[in-house]
Amino acid sequence: MVVHPDAEAVAEATAARLLVTLLDTLSVQDRADVVLTGGTVGIATLAAVSRSALAGSVDWTSVHVWWGDERFVPAGDPDRNEGQAQAAMLASLPIPEDNIHRMGASSAFDSVESAADAYALEIAAAGPPAWDVLMLGMGPDGHVASLFPGHPGYAVRGVEALPVRDSPKPPPTRVSLSLESIRRARRVWIVAAGAAKADVVARALHGDLELPSAAARGTEETLWLIDAEASTRV
Repeated sequence: MVVHPDAEAVAEATAARLLVTLLDTLSVQDRADVVLTGGTVGIATLAAVSRSALAGSVDWTSVHVWWGDERFVPAGDPDRNEGQAQAAMLASLPIPEDNIHRMGASSAFDSVESAADAYALEIAAAGPPAWDVLMLGMGPDGHVASLFPGHPGYAVRGVEALPVRDSPKPPPTRVSLSLESIRRARRVWIVAAGAAKADVVARALHGDLELPSAAARGTEETLWLIDAEASTRV
């Protein structure tokens, strides 16, 4: 666990950590696979990446970008994580379009199930990758990606990506990586900020597996990047 003074510091420090990790990863392998997250701190992190001087040192043609979850709404909808990421970071970096693996939109797929199946096939065609960095925001209920406490999707096994219906957080229909896919990551970084998350941060760090955030772990590193307010119950 790393505690920063406030949410802005969490975003800035996570961005710097991501850039250094990409540089280190690409010094020993041909490509890096990064899973992005949405949310206030997640998008602020991407914006910090785009304006960092260190970004110019990364070979972005060797970086592949994925998502932990996506809202099943039409392309261009402001709720889409990928659109927010495009505006915050992707548009300003020389990442080839073929390296950007967006989850399907409702304007392109007739059902959320077909969008999830398509993303699972895209992951399989790429390896499937052992994600080099997988970033997750955490909600005040302890959810990560679109895996919610007590929701059937949290228990799904044997797939890379899954459809989520009746999400307790709107919009109700989503595509999410499965817990199995998340746990294949080399590094899982969970970012959280604010006093409203202090209780669930403490529960997750103490291993309360009712919370998906407690079960999200990397094979080499599991790192919580939080602000002072979110750390008060730990």
